[in-house]
Amino acid sequence: MNAYEARVFGEVQAWRTKIMKRADRINRMSKKAQNKINNWIPEKAHQIVTDSIKNMVKATLAGSNMITKKSIGTAGTLYERDENLKEKLKSYRKTAVVEGAGTGAGGLLLGAADFPLLLSIKIKFLFEAAAVYGYDTSKYEERLFILHVFQLAFSSEEKRRETLFIIENWEDQKEQLVDMDWRVFQQEYRDHIDLIKMFQLIPGFGAIVGAYANYNLMDQLAETAMNVYRLRILESRPQND
Repeated sequence: MNAYEARVFGEVQAWRTKIMKRADRINRMSKKAQNKINNWIPEKAHQIVTDSIKNMVKATLAGSNMITKKSIGTAGTLYERDENLKEKLKSYRKTAVVEGAGTGAGGLLLGAADFPLLLSIKIKFLFEAAAVYGYDTSKYEERLFILHVFQLAFSSEEKRRETLFIIENWEDQKEQLVDMDWRVFQQEYRDHIDLIKMFQLIPGFGAIVGAYANYNLMDQLAETAMNVYRLRILESRPQND
């Protein structure tokens, strides 16, 4: 482990501590309220939303897999890969900000379009991240891994801990995974972004909220992706490397 990798190892441990930290009182109360609301929603409605998001994500996965350059990131130091991802983040973050401002400016009608558009941008970014760090997204297990990275970035306290365990023990856990729990996937993501996105529906003011929210959501996803792939690479190295 060189000096940069030693520094990265410390950063990854600090990030891990941060995401494992217990949620504050406001977030815990918010999650309880969201759970109550979800319990009031008819099961048929939950199933419709779950199927819609499942199909939306799977379509994005298929499309992203076709356009992602598989050769990128197959060589280079960890430092070079980190810098590569940071450059890619600038482009994706700019796209997300423009999309958030544009849909936010349109109020309720265009605000409804924000969800699938932003979801698509995030999934495509994760494909780029996987490629940068040298993982082949043509493999089903790598696409499943991407979905767990997404879930780790946008989940409640309890689900984060569960998902991090799966990611940290991927080689063992992937054999037990057939598919995502799509109901949990969509509900955790929706609950995570519901409040800020509600303000985005206000005409005029929504443009500012949408741009700011998407900027921060992309940063949150990028931080998660970078540290997850760093962790995966460092832990795969031989002990005497």
